[in-house]
Amino acid sequence: MSTPTTLPTAPKHEMAPEDRVPLRQKFAYSLGACHDVWGHWLYPNLVNTVFVIYLGVSPVLVGLAMMLNRLFDAVSDPIFGRISDNTRTRYGRRRPFILVGGVLAGLGMPMLFFVGRGWSDQAYFWFIIVSSAVFIPVMSSFNMAYQSLGAEMTPDYNERTNLYSFRFAFQKIPEFMIYGAPWFTTLVVWVGATHADLGGRLGRLLTTGAAWHNAAADQRPNVVLGAQVCFAVLGLVMIFTAIISFLLLRERYYDKVVERNQGKISLKEALVETFKCRPFRMLLLMVVSFAAGQSMVGGLAYYTAIYHVCGGDLARGNGWWTIMGVTNSLMAVVGLLICGAISKRLGKRHTIIGALFFSVAMYVATWWLFSPRFPWLMPIIWGLVGGAGATGIWMLFSSMQADVMDFDELATGKRREGAFGACSSWLIKAGLALGTGGTNMLLPLTGFDAKLAGAQSEHTVTLIRLMLMAVPVVGLLLAIVFIVRYPLSHLRMIEIREQLEARRGKV
Repeated sequence: MSTPTTLPTAPKHEMAPEDRVPLRQKFAYSLGACHDVWGHWLYPNLVNTVFVIYLGVSPVLVGLAMMLNRLFDAVSDPIFGRISDNTRTRYGRRRPFILVGGVLAGLGMPMLFFVGRGWSDQAYFWFIIVSSAVFIPVMSSFNMAYQSLGAEMTPDYNERTNLYSFRFAFQKIPEFMIYGAPWFTTLVVWVGATHADLGGRLGRLLTTGAAWHNAAADQRPNVVLGAQVCFAVLGLVMIFTAIISFLLLRERYYDKVVERNQGKISLKEALVETFKCRPFRMLLLMVVSFAAGQSMVGGLAYYTAIYHVCGGDLARGNGWWTIMGVTNSLMAVVGLLICGAISKRLGKRHTIIGALFFSVAMYVATWWLFSPRFPWLMPIIWGLVGGAGATGIWMLFSSMQADVMDFDELATGKRREGAFGACSSWLIKAGLALGTGGTNMLLPLTGFDAKLAGAQSEHTVTLIRLMLMAVPVVGLLLAIVFIVRYPLSHLRMIEIREQLEARRGKV
């Protein structure tokens, strides 16, 4: 007689008081999400609104530019990851980069859309390339230190999940601009706007509610000017949050482990040796597969909302896109609570597998539930898949990557958060670029033509909807194949921590 199968359970675990991350440090770390979202995610999501739909640039050229930009990441991420690992200052090895890189990134935000109308497609293409070549290394200097610091803030298995749950819940606030920025650029206040009367337009935004209405379907707002204003305001916020994070954050491992015992890390260690870590490879292959599919989804869902659900009405489509951002944020918090609770019961690996299967089901459902007859269903489904499912996966990945760094310290005797952060960050962004660029490369094959506005053929819209359903599912299934091979359980991490503390003491 066979015995019934039961789900695995995590070992009993009591968190030591000193392992808890104080609330103000969780808040200070979470502020860095403004840079992470606006400096990495917002631009690729707004680039189609500005360059393809408004300026009429070939989506193939825009997609190619976005993919080529990853070459800059390929150079700057490993360099700044290694520099951060090897830095020794009175303020630590991460916080100086969070301050300087964070402030410079805020100053650089407005230049990303500093273009005019009437340029050639080739001129827009080279503008995207050159502006990114300046901005991306600045973001790398901040991001490598920021991502590395998160893995150092606690040695506790579950507190890492708590930290990243807090961080990703807070991230929903700046993430709203991914959906709000396209809406902001198509407000009625930008109709006929120029730089000459910008002061008056800003005054209307601050004093009249009518300025915040959507432009009518037959009106053409100055989307470029709206994007410039949007990014200038966000840049100021980024400067402020970088200063606050620098002042409040602390580096747990720096005095005890790094400054006293650790030598310099070579570029070879920062690249080649890092990929020899098997748990890291499995985790990285999982998240790259997931990220590539997810980044294609953003563009495909946006086009589906505008051209299928809203019949080509850009202002109405951006309005629904904004509502989708709200539901995404609300459901993400719920998803984080659920994933956090399940991971403490079943472990991180089993929880992330469940979240991946859930996302597969939701993407398949978009074929029926992204409907012009029931547009209100679109924000609900998008909130479940892009909010609850995706945010839970990103949170668990971050927590698991911190576990991998403990595994690596046991094997090598070094804390190499910058090296791991550089490798994972670049490959994730490569996956994002592949997805974003792939969307624009595939669009012409559907027959899509931005100059037709809402008059896209039924065949074109159908192909876009098919890609929205099928492409992310392929990435999700690949992610599942890789993550089932991830070997670090809760019990294994308890053993690793005990061995580390026996060797170099507690931190």
